[in-house]
Amino acid sequence: MTAPIPGDIPDLPAIPRTHALLPSFVPASAVVPPVRRPLAACLRLLLAGAAAAGVALALLLGSPLRVLSNFSVQSNILLALVTLLSARRAWTARRPLPSALTGAALLYAMITGLVYHLLLADTATPFSVTHTGTAPSGWHAVANHLLHTVTPAAAVLDWLLLTSPDRLRLRQAATWMVYPLAYLLFSLARAQLILPGTPGRYLYPFLDVEAHGYKDALANCLLLGLSFYALAVLLVALDHTRPNPTRHRTKTGFRLQPPVG
Repeated sequence: MTAPIPGDIPDLPAIPRTHALLPSFVPASAVVPPVRRPLAACLRLLLAGAAAAGVALALLLGSPLRVLSNFSVQSNILLALVTLLSARRAWTARRPLPSALTGAALLYAMITGLVYHLLLADTATPFSVTHTGTAPSGWHAVANHLLHTVTPAAAVLDWLLLTSPDRLRLRQAATWMVYPLAYLLFSLARAQLILPGTPGRYLYPFLDVEAHGYKDALANCLLLGLSFYALAVLLVALDHTRPNPTRHRTKTGFRLQPPVG
């Protein structure tokens, strides 16, 4: 015989909370173990060496002040430093450098290569970072090709083959334009400190105010600036659509079976 069920069951008292729930911060390395990438480190070390060799060769062949005033030389110095740090992080299994920094180095290297091959390589006046007036030959040509062809192409290949995608952000594109604008102001200010008619007063022909006047020179700069920004936006868009070359399958110790039934 069972006891009758009471009609009204009294509410149970609430269990008092003895402690507050604290958020738990788990490092990413505890979930996904860091992976050393010696091959990527070696290839990036070679890229940094090529950029440094181009800069060093140009400094030996030309005036240091003139050589260091070139956008292509400055972008290669930045590329060498950033790639060297990236190589070290890949070798020691550390987190990659911020995408704002690596994206800026890549963009400036691409600008260096595209501007040279589209605007400067086939002009009537030969362009060189080491001297003016004659076409570069010998070691001058080697330095020219290292700075304007080898390192920009290698930087693009490093981005496509050795770098994880979906890291660049659209808001970074406007920030990357600060350096080209600062270089324009530097180049115009530098020209004012050099006597008119001096060879090499304007390092790039599209900035030559003596030949084109301020109106046309600034129009050239505006067109180039818009092109650089479009290139930066395209770089971000491609980074979000390209495949992941660094994807690898992590072994978990068990296999998922298909559902039964």
